[in-house]
Amino acid sequence: MAEGRLVVRRLLESRFPVRSVLVSPAGLAAMEQDLAAAAAPVFVAEPAVLEQVAGFDVHRGVLACAARLPLPTATDVIEGARRLAVVEDLTDHENLGALFRNAAAFGLDAVLLSPRCCDPLYRRSVRVSVGAALTVPYTRLAPWPGGLEQLRAHGFALVALTPDPESEPLDDLARRPPDRLAVVVGAEGPGLTDEVIAACDRSVHIPMAPGVDSLNVATAAAIAFHRTRPT
Repeated sequence: MAEGRLVVRRLLESRFPVRSVLVSPAGLAAMEQDLAAAAAPVFVAEPAVLEQVAGFDVHRGVLACAARLPLPTATDVIEGARRLAVVEDLTDHENLGALFRNAAAFGLDAVLLSPRCCDPLYRRSVRVSVGAALTVPYTRLAPWPGGLEQLRAHGFALVALTPDPESEPLDDLARRPPDRLAVVVGAEGPGLTDEVIAACDRSVHIPMAPGVDSLNVATAAAIAFHRTRPT
């Protein structure tokens, strides 16, 4: 499900087949040109009707439904990539959506999710990502964490992002980032498991002011993505 004008536009531009669109009269007027090219029925209803159907004012005047597609294989998303995000057991849909938005902003080629990560196509994730979850390639990596070896076999350096001050500072990595880099992040709270950190080639942290022990996972990932962009 895609909500709001910006996200629905992203959906219409994506690879996902749109099934139908539900709009208010104002939403239709704002998106008339976008919807004219949509190969899907467009239904129009007054805001009061839309709110009654949904139970609350959830969709901001434009709501679209699309069909899911089969996930690509890890090899499909790795081939030709230079920058990847790898995510372990992130279960907060808003954080995952923000991470996808950051991945799109800093030119990452794909996102790989552990089997227990939440769904990036859940309504809230799609909305927070401003549609990036619909456009950034992703798949799930299994087995976990053994599947990380697939990345190493394709020439990726695996770098664990951790708040551990005993790890390398991010600045060291940023000075000479590897040509093919996978930034590995974990859920807020538990962070990366020891097993995943051990499977990575390096561990890095973002230096912070005294008394601050960590950052939001999407914020930390955004800093790492930006600092390690390919030249």
